[in-house]
Amino acid sequence: MNPTPAADIAGACFPGPRSENETWVRGQFQAVLDQWFDWRKRLFVDDPRLVGEGEPPSPERLGRREILSRELAALCEALTAETPTYTPRYIGHMKAEVSLPALFGWLAAMLHNPNNTSREASRVGTVIEAEAIAMLATMIGYDPGAAEGHFTSGGTVANFEAVWRARYRLDHWLSLGLYIAEKTGEPLDVFAAAHMGWARFRRLWTEHGLSDAVLRRYSAAVGAPADIWRRIGRASGRDYLGPVLLAPGNKHYSWSKAANLFGLGEESLWAIDLDAEGRLDVDDLERLIVRAEAAGRPVLMAVGVAGTTETGEIDPIDAVHDRLERWEADRGVHIWRHVDAAYGGFLCALLGGPDETVLSAASAAALRAIGRADSVTIDPHKLGYVPYACGAFLTRDTAGYAVSAFDAPYLDRPELGDGKWSSTLEGSRSAAGAAATWLSGRALGFDPAGLGALIAETVRTRQAFEAAVAAAVPEVRFLQPADANIVCFSVAAQGESLSSANRRTTALFDRIHRSPEFSVSKTTLGADYAAAVARHVDGFGGVVDVPGLVLVRCVFMNPYWAAPEFRDALFPPFIALVRESLGQDLEAAA
Repeated sequence: MNPTPAADIAGACFPGPRSENETWVRGQFQAVLDQWFDWRKRLFVDDPRLVGEGEPPSPERLGRREILSRELAALCEALTAETPTYTPRYIGHMKAEVSLPALFGWLAAMLHNPNNTSREASRVGTVIEAEAIAMLATMIGYDPGAAEGHFTSGGTVANFEAVWRARYRLDHWLSLGLYIAEKTGEPLDVFAAAHMGWARFRRLWTEHGLSDAVLRRYSAAVGAPADIWRRIGRASGRDYLGPVLLAPGNKHYSWSKAANLFGLGEESLWAIDLDAEGRLDVDDLERLIVRAEAAGRPVLMAVGVAGTTETGEIDPIDAVHDRLERWEADRGVHIWRHVDAAYGGFLCALLGGPDETVLSAASAAALRAIGRADSVTIDPHKLGYVPYACGAFLTRDTAGYAVSAFDAPYLDRPELGDGKWSSTLEGSRSAAGAAATWLSGRALGFDPAGLGALIAETVRTRQAFEAAVAAAVPEVRFLQPADANIVCFSVAAQGESLSSANRRTTALFDRIHRSPEFSVSKTTLGADYAAAVARHVDGFGGVVDVPGLVLVRCVFMNPYWAAPEFRDALFPPFIALVRESLGQDLEAAA
């Protein structure tokens, strides 16, 4: 074997698909446990012991240990039936091997069990969290000295955090607009007020000599929403129907949840059209903003996606920013910009290095623009190779991180310092994910020479897979373009109808799913992807006779793909499995 630099990184920082690093990992685990036990022994040496030194265990203790040992062994045995996601043969979902820095960091933190709700409950964990957030901020293009953020249980909660803050900002601006309208009798321009920007807000605040106590009486977030909305309607001369949230048709399901949980209603979630390549259509984004303005409805936020759940596509984040910044410059309309980079955020580690060329110029430009967003969601438990559950939410600055205040008397004490308990949707938060991410950043590096090099090889593997399968099985039709390390394909003969292609693609998925050799996933692109589906079907001269395109989905995020030997060993049997399935399908049709 002649390992590549990326393969060397995988060999050093991951357990190995055949447990190649077993001896060293055992030693590191033991070192972590030794340090933990020694720390406990050194503290409070004069305290009583639970069991006397040299005292033989009682029958009760021995019995309890026996039960625990037996049940632990049963649990470990049961877990051997779990899906083996550590192997490159698993290409089903956004899940892969956990890195050793992440595993060690997670273990070390969990032994101390810090709760990052406050500095009092987590003296070290909260510091580690701040440093890890700074690492992620640097990677995505934020100024780490200005950025704010925290770790969450995953991308769903991180997206909720963005909605919470966007609502806080919009509510402040609209509340001020309502105050002025009711005090002066001037008609309220809801859209203009709700997007006035902080500079105009502060100027008007000073002019009117306002205070927080006064503005609270005009806030839908603080007061009775129905009453405030009625007053907004009266001041504006039309019924107020609330804000809208703009997200592309390729959005994650968490945005529908957010609309529900924040009381916006499903109708308020407006889908931005997708273009023929399945990405956000910037022109339609602007059309929806114009439509919202005409309806007197503020835009709570505009969402772009970097690494969609279904196909890994990267929306034109740079073009979104360009368009919305023009609204700010020309009309003073400030709209919250959020990037859901739960999956694709770590692709930023490639930027500025030699491996950036594995990305298209459009994808690189979009990723480079993430740092212009007001807020970002990113999941270390995906392409950061950190254990579940670990997401992160970041804002560009302190102003964007502000939220409505909450009081908790048992936490409201000076010695707690700058604990984040009042600015996070989750109360108790383990420091384990932050520690796993921190040690990953320190040991592996979120840059082109570290994680970037590793992820680049997964993109090259996806490209090599497409080439190999397309050459061997012409009926496999890949969805294009593929922006990262996820690829989807259907099975269709030239001129075949979509309904027939869907049937054969489903049969292939079922055949692979029954096989113990590989794991893939299946997805269906629905109405939001109509233009992309038409483009795909047109590629094989077919006819769209049913709604929805069935695709086999393959996620090449496993770090061991960095070793070319895995492509040589695993591509041929996968191709053979596809050929076998298609052969059986033809026999069944005959």
